[in-house]
Amino acid sequence: MDRRLFMGTAAAAVALPHVGRAQDAAPAWVKLPTEPYRGKQDDVVFVDGSIGWYGNGAGKLFRTTDGGNSWTQQLDRPGTFVRALGFVDANLGFLGNIGPDYFPNVTDAQPLYRTRDGGASWEPVTIDGPAVKGICAIDVLKVPFINAGVLDHRITLRAGGRVGTPAFLATSRDRGETWTSEDMSAHTAMILDVQFLTDQVGFICGATSGDVQTSRALILRTGDGGRTWDRVHEGTRPWELTWKMSWPSPKIGYVTIQSYDPDPASSGRYVARTIDGGLTWTEMPLVDDHAVRTFGIGFVTDDHGWVGAVPGGFETRDGGRSWTRVQMGNAVNKIRVVEKADGGRAVFGIGVDLHRLDLPA
Repeated sequence: MDRRLFMGTAAAAVALPHVGRAQDAAPAWVKLPTEPYRGKQDDVVFVDGSIGWYGNGAGKLFRTTDGGNSWTQQLDRPGTFVRALGFVDANLGFLGNIGPDYFPNVTDAQPLYRTRDGGASWEPVTIDGPAVKGICAIDVLKVPFINAGVLDHRITLRAGGRVGTPAFLATSRDRGETWTSEDMSAHTAMILDVQFLTDQVGFICGATSGDVQTSRALILRTGDGGRTWDRVHEGTRPWELTWKMSWPSPKIGYVTIQSYDPDPASSGRYVARTIDGGLTWTEMPLVDDHAVRTFGIGFVTDDHGWVGAVPGGFETRDGGRSWTRVQMGNAVNKIRVVEKADGGRAVFGIGVDLHRLDLPA
C-alpha cells in the first residue's frame, strides 16, 4: 500500500542473492524481454496462449502475439497509471487507471478506458452513478448459454477500486457498453481485487479502514450477484489488508494478506484459504520474515500455486501447508494462468519484470 515502496525497495530487491528453485526437477520461470521499469508493474492479461497485454505506472501498454516472447508498445500516456486490465476477446478490452492523489505524477482522473481494436486505440468509458476515483481490479465473467442453438456467453464486467480509498464497484452487463457504479464504503474501505465465480457468487479483497494503522484484512462475499455483501473473513491484526485472490476450483480459493506493521517482531506473513467456496476462511502461515511483503497469488490446481512478494516469491505444492522460496521475479503483483493450444499451461507473473513458467500437458 505504501506509495513510496517501489521507488526504492523493489528496485533494490532485484539485486538480492539467488534463493533457489522450489523443486530441482521443476520447470524454471523465464524472464521475458520487456521495457525496463523502475518499480512494480501491476497487471498482465492473455486471451489465449499467444495474445496478451501488460501495462505499467508510466502509462504504457504493450501487446504480444507470441506468448510474451516479444512485445509491441500500443500506448504511451504519461499521467495515467495502468493498474488493471481485462479483455473479453482479442479486440474488446478495458484498462483501469488508479487515478490521482495516491501515486506521484498520476494526473489522469479518468478511471476506465475501452478498446475495440485490440489495444490500438482507447476511449474513455462513461460510468453512471457515484464518481469512481480509480480502479485496482477488473473481472471478466463469461457464463455459457445456448443462443439460437449455438453456444454463446453472457459477459459481465466489473471494475473495482481502489487502494487507499475510496471503494467503488462499477458493473456492466452488456459487454462494456454501459456501466453503473456503487459506493461500497459501507462494506469496505478499499477494493484491491474482485472476482465472480458465477453470475451470483463473487468476492472482494478489501480492508476495514482507510487508515492502514488500524486496518484489518477483509474478504467480502455476495451470493446474489452483488445486491448484498457479507464479511466472510476479517483479520485480527492491525496494519493489514487483503490484496489478490486465486480460485483454482469453485470450492478452493486463496487470498494474500499484506502487512505494513513497522514492528520487526510482527514478522508473520499469511495466506487465507477456503475449502467451502468462500463461506469460511482459514489463515495459513506463509513465512516468518518481516522483510517480506506479499502481492499476487495464482494456483494451477487446488494444491499447486505461487505467491509473489518482495523479495522474491513462494511456491506450494500442498495447498499452502508449506511454502518454498522460488525465483519468479520480484514484487509479482499479478499471476495469470493461461491454457495453451498444445494442452499445456503458461503461468505469467508480472512485477518489476515479467516472467513465464511453461507447464506441460
